[in-house]
Amino acid sequence: MNLPNKLTLLRILFVPLMIAAILIDFPLHYLTAGIIFGMAAVTDSLDGRIARKYKLVTDFGKFADPLADKILVVSAFVCFMQTGLLGRYGAIPVIIVLFREFAISGIRLVAASKGKVVAANIWGKLKTVSQMVGIALIFGMQSLLEILRLCGISFGILGDAFYFIGLGLVWLSTLFTVISGVIYIRDNISFIKDK
Repeated sequence: MNLPNKLTLLRILFVPLMIAAILIDFPLHYLTAGIIFGMAAVTDSLDGRIARKYKLVTDFGKFADPLADKILVVSAFVCFMQTGLLGRYGAIPVIIVLFREFAISGIRLVAASKGKVVAANIWGKLKTVSQMVGIALIFGMQSLLEILRLCGISFGILGDAFYFIGLGLVWLSTLFTVISGVIYIRDNISFIKDK
């Protein structure tokens, strides 16, 4: 197994640590989870660059890299939903993201059964970047609130503002999710049509 594929697997291994850090309430748990998420996001950036630069692109990498992204992002969204960071309607963007990811994975599996590997397109990459940036900013905002709480500083309206900013970031990434999903299905519909 080459280095980019090892980095992809490392990203998947970061996920349970991130989940634990989000869900277990201890001082600065969002900061801890954010650092773990950041390390996972760095592996996402590195594995692709290394694979392209040193011509280490593999079929496994084309499949596992976007899968690792999906596992990381969906895990963060589900945990945000569980902790109430996405509010009353937080399930809606999570369901949309899950629907898109299952649909695209299904197309990839059908393509693979026909001997084709379908790599991510620019819209899928924009979707992933918007999700990762949104998640990172949510971790950043929650970390700041944790630090203020530990210092005994009241944050009042700042907490409400961060909630709405976080929710806006999630919905923005969900919009990119829908756009990329529609384009992906349109461009790869031939794999699911019977010929």
